[in-house]
Amino acid sequence: MTVLLVVPIAMVISYSLMDSVITSNHSTFVGLENYFEILGSAKFWTAVKNTAIFTIVSVVAHLILGLVFSMLLNSGHVSRMTRTVFRTLFVLPWLLTVAIIAILWRLLLDPNGVVNFVLDSLGLASGQIEWLSNPSMALPAVTFINIWAGYPFFMISLLAGLQGIPMDLYEAAEVDGAGGARKFWHITIPQLKPIIVSMAMLDLIWTSQQFALIWMTTGGGPLNRTEMLSTFTYKLAFSQYDFSGASASAVVTLALSMILAIGYVRTQEASN
Repeated sequence: MTVLLVVPIAMVISYSLMDSVITSNHSTFVGLENYFEILGSAKFWTAVKNTAIFTIVSVVAHLILGLVFSMLLNSGHVSRMTRTVFRTLFVLPWLLTVAIIAILWRLLLDPNGVVNFVLDSLGLASGQIEWLSNPSMALPAVTFINIWAGYPFFMISLLAGLQGIPMDLYEAAEVDGAGGARKFWHITIPQLKPIIVSMAMLDLIWTSQQFALIWMTTGGGPLNRTEMLSTFTYKLAFSQYDFSGASASAVVTLALSMILAIGYVRTQEASN
């Protein structure tokens, strides 16, 4: 823990307080100057806004889709064979690596790709739409890709929770005359609440740190419309070679992640 966690974090914090680290043999202590520069950067706040939109929309969609599909697979109105087939299909996105997902969707969303062909055939759109290159469509496009890739994790977890709810609760509710909506809001949701809260907090942490998918689809462009805190920090370090500024940005991102992590730990303690 000391070698792999404490030392690297301490080094990054020290870099953030220095000027011209790594690229120069004569670094000087500048205090919080790098932090003031980062917090005063318009690109940093663009990255914060994009990260917030990307994360919140993804987590909400993951939760809704995961709950809908898990309830569908847990339904007694669906045959066992059908449930087995659809479980396999629904979980496929989760089995693919980020690199494969990025390449797959870049091909599908290409101006000459399958998505444009299908939409044109159905009369829903015309022309070669630049999904990942259009400033107004790039962020919704990468958010959709992240939703598609991430919902199976919610689905599997919520399905396990649904299968653990005692049927006696539903039978007692039916005796009392409760309909499907009342059983859902007063039995299903309360029973799933610990899982939902835990999954939502974990997904907030994971999604806010997403880098590979963004980098391999849009690279943070076009015009910074998909710039995230992760890509912003990476570009500072390895494109502009501003390792001091990148370290300050990384520390700020770490602080934001720690707030989410503390929230997750507190929810776990409350549920226990």
